[in-house]
Amino acid sequence: MHEIELLINNRPYRGIAEARTTLADFLRHTLALTGTHVGCEHGVCGACTVLVDGVSARACLMLAVQAEGAIVETVEGLAAADGTLHPLQQAFRDTHGLQCGFCTPGMLMTLVELLKETDAPGESEIRDAISGNICRCTGYQSIVDAALRVVAARETAR
Repeated sequence: MHEIELLINNRPYRGIAEARTTLADFLRHTLALTGTHVGCEHGVCGACTVLVDGVSARACLMLAVQAEGAIVETVEGLAAADGTLHPLQQAFRDTHGLQCGFCTPGMLMTLVELLKETDAPGESEIRDAISGNICRCTGYQSIVDAALRVVAARETAR
């Protein structure tokens, strides 16, 4: 058993995990942060995507002990403390970018990373970014539309 301390969504967390515990299981079962979904457990579907030190990571492939001392961002940290949705969450809602919602946390975190790295990604860059995330419901267009809506809002705000 290993004691793990990390900063998740700007809050310090501490827990105990076996060396073989994945970050996804640690988040979900030890810390009760269930927004990170576990789908394939092979890193293929993208449902478990979180940001670790600002870079997307498949939480099902990363061991919790590897996250010791890291800054982790999960979907729970996107909305403001008062419940106001992150612009990307609001855009998903407005464009029907989610249906069953299973892929949504991973899609959101993947796109949050893209929008931090690139001021104004185009449709092809957005599609490339989410190409590692599987969605069985939306056909992806509404997800792309949501990201483009956030990009357009940024450009309007300038």
